[in-house]
Amino acid sequence: MKGLIGKKAGMTQIFDDSGVVIPVTLIEAGPCYVTQIRSLDRDGYSAVQLGFGEAKPKRLTGGQLGHLKRNDLPPLRFLREFRIKPIDDLEAGDKLMADVFVIGDRVDVVGTSKGKGFAGAMKRHGFGGGPITHGQSDRQRSPGSHGACAAPGRVFKGSRGPGHMGSNRVTSQNLCVVLVDASRNLIGVNGSVPGARDGIVVIKEARKQKAQESMQK
Repeated sequence: MKGLIGKKAGMTQIFDDSGVVIPVTLIEAGPCYVTQIRSLDRDGYSAVQLGFGEAKPKRLTGGQLGHLKRNDLPPLRFLREFRIKPIDDLEAGDKLMADVFVIGDRVDVVGTSKGKGFAGAMKRHGFGGGPITHGQSDRQRSPGSHGACAAPGRVFKGSRGPGHMGSNRVTSQNLCVVLVDASRNLIGVNGSVPGARDGIVVIKEARKQKAQESMQK
């Protein structure tokens, strides 16, 4: 199984053999512990639950501590499930390190984007704004008219407009692993990943790489 929970450490750059600069995001991936294995017969689906980030016992609830003590695991703050089709040779209590991935692997990184607070429609959705001419003085960045006139006479739910921007679940797809440092539990991926520094991310095998490879052939 190729999947880990990690923490975004920041961005840097490396150089390949030809001297080309590669932007890299460093992720502190692992150590992760297998906290539970879900089977098709018992749970209705196959998955592996991993835990990451040791914390003080007082930071966890009694149910969480009991769930972890069942397999003699330390208090882990973050638990995530990874769906898998066949159950690998994993058992509850196993420890996974950054060397689960190798250089050249394609991964999807899931995280929470940076929160930017309240934003207008132009910044939030890329609206063009109103015309500057014809006496317009204070509505240049307005989203304009919403909804219909007489019927239904209201704005539909989900219409784009001003509101809270960011803090959404975002997936960066098909990133290439360009660095693996198992001794320091570091994984470097080419490009950016969602979230701020020290944000929790999930790294898993890319879902679309096989489709892209078949299209290229």
